[in-house]
Amino acid sequence: MECVQTSVTNMNRVLWQPSPERQAYANITRFMKLVGERYGVAVTEYAALYQWSIENPAAFWDLLWDFAGIKAVQKGKVVLAHKDRMPGALWFPDARLNYAENLLKQHDNRRFAISFHSENGKIQQLTYGELYSRVSQLAQALRNDGIKAGDRIAGVLPNLPEAIIAMLATASLGAIWSSCSPDFGIPGIVDRFSQIAPKVLFVCDGYTFNGKIFDRLDQVEPLLKALPSVQKTVLIPYLQSESFKVSNQVSLWQDYLADLSENQPIEFMPMAFDNPLFILYSSGTTGPPKCIVHSVGGTLLQHLKEHKLHVDIHPGDRLFYYTTCGWMMWNWLASALASGAELVLYDGSPLYPKADALFDLIDELQINIFGVSAKYINAIKKAALSPKNTHNLSSLNTILSTGSPLMQEGFDYVYESIKSDVCLSSISGGTDIISCFVLGCPILPVRRSEIQCRGLAMDVDVYDESGNSLQGEKGELVCKSPFPSMPIGFWNDPEQKQYHAAYFEKYPGIWWHGDYVALTESGGMIIYGRSDAVLNPGGIRIGTAEIYRQVEQIDEVLESLVVGQDIGGDCRIILFVILRQGVALTEQLKLKINQQIRLNASPHHVPAEILQVTDIPRTKSGKIAELAVRNIIHGLPVKNRDALANPEALEQYKLIKEDL
Repeated sequence: MECVQTSVTNMNRVLWQPSPERQAYANITRFMKLVGERYGVAVTEYAALYQWSIENPAAFWDLLWDFAGIKAVQKGKVVLAHKDRMPGALWFPDARLNYAENLLKQHDNRRFAISFHSENGKIQQLTYGELYSRVSQLAQALRNDGIKAGDRIAGVLPNLPEAIIAMLATASLGAIWSSCSPDFGIPGIVDRFSQIAPKVLFVCDGYTFNGKIFDRLDQVEPLLKALPSVQKTVLIPYLQSESFKVSNQVSLWQDYLADLSENQPIEFMPMAFDNPLFILYSSGTTGPPKCIVHSVGGTLLQHLKEHKLHVDIHPGDRLFYYTTCGWMMWNWLASALASGAELVLYDGSPLYPKADALFDLIDELQINIFGVSAKYINAIKKAALSPKNTHNLSSLNTILSTGSPLMQEGFDYVYESIKSDVCLSSISGGTDIISCFVLGCPILPVRRSEIQCRGLAMDVDVYDESGNSLQGEKGELVCKSPFPSMPIGFWNDPEQKQYHAAYFEKYPGIWWHGDYVALTESGGMIIYGRSDAVLNPGGIRIGTAEIYRQVEQIDEVLESLVVGQDIGGDCRIILFVILRQGVALTEQLKLKINQQIRLNASPHHVPAEILQVTDIPRTKSGKIAELAVRNIIHGLPVKNRDALANPEALEQYKLIKEDL
């Protein structure tokens, strides 16, 4: 029975409907009324608003600017110039604004801006007024050190308040922020930061994870030797180490801010809309990480759209996202300050000291919006947690999931075991656009296995290999029109050759994102995996997520990884599984796995080989490194092992290769 192959809509039953009260309260409802008032267009449902937004992008973004209350020296009269160029379109070419100023518009002490919690119980809270004062002090210190617009400032930091402060101080000066997490090895950090030549480096003395302490003081000296551009290093004593070997080039955080006024107004540098703000990095598993440059205005405007209209953030809402400073979700989380949210920052393992630790945090802090990875949802499902029976969760109204496709059983688990009245928004986009192509909506139903909708003013479609549009069939995710958060380009790519090759070579003038997807009849989207990891046995394209969805329903299987092996002019599917402790991969278990795949996907999905492993290689952001394993089993090198969180996992695949 090939039910999944023949239809992508047969499993998408409605799991949740927003109440009339929630729809009336939603920001997007108010926004639709403004569309009618300003443009005389009656839009009363999401589908009509989406269609209007892609047909009238300049009008949409112009109204969003006003709706979001963006603070700027000037907005300018032109919204979109060269609209037919992609890339090459210019958004708000006459605007002058500052990203940090928009995140610090309110700076009184009535509400918290940041609540920080670590796995070891450390707590820190900052009001908006206190955050403003800390940013002011650091901006003064950086200015005293000669930092100016366009300079690069880098951080190797846990998800601390100081990381947000350093980023905002950087942005206030018009400088460019770039960061990664301290679990990166020195080569991985150098691979990234050596390309952008930072003048200031923020580091910490270490971090904790899963109950273990990881000292990072020994990283500082090698990093400074490898990064000769660094003129000042600021050390944050997160672990409160006993002693620090500081020099003229290294200052302790508290010393760097000493004697600087907490009451001095911040001098926000006005920047052009398309001036650089952030440098993010590709995963780097197929070569040196690409330095992706994102703009001041594009980042701010896109994040405000997603936060206000799609996530429905209201002032005072408490937003949690489990992330590190090396993942774009950290930047996305930080931008929610512009919507008046209280950021809940967390450092440590999400499953320590117990598997439901984050649900304790939801109740303790009354978190409204809870963001995690699909991997986390699957992990607590496997652990048979039932938070609805052990926690109150009355404050929780939205759950966000990203990082990899959320399986349909993950949808079921959320509504059966976490909370029945919650908007579960699976979201997908990436580092490339520092935002989302497809995501949630508070006034739409949630359907099993579907991402709710395409993002407003994102002209998203699905193409076949020849560039023909598809409906209800699997193909390539593309975006057919410019959008503000397109990267400015790649660092050190003056002729934009790498930039064009990455996104515009497959379909000229059309953004190709590299996801293998299908649009559904309801306007939602299902993601089947990355295009470069798509399997092709017998000429039939299969997304890896289609196999993961079935395999991870097997109780004995904790996690899995699937790749295609080219052999004899065809492709055969190789499935690797991590099993529960004490479980062996018997022929009976292999048969059980194969039957699950055959009956619920198709015979084409059944692997040629199933092999047991003890670890699966992942990127620093937690994504399965399918291509690294694929390279190994084809005898090809893995070009950048330092991009992986656990490169040692590759060794067992090298041994397995000999038996394939």
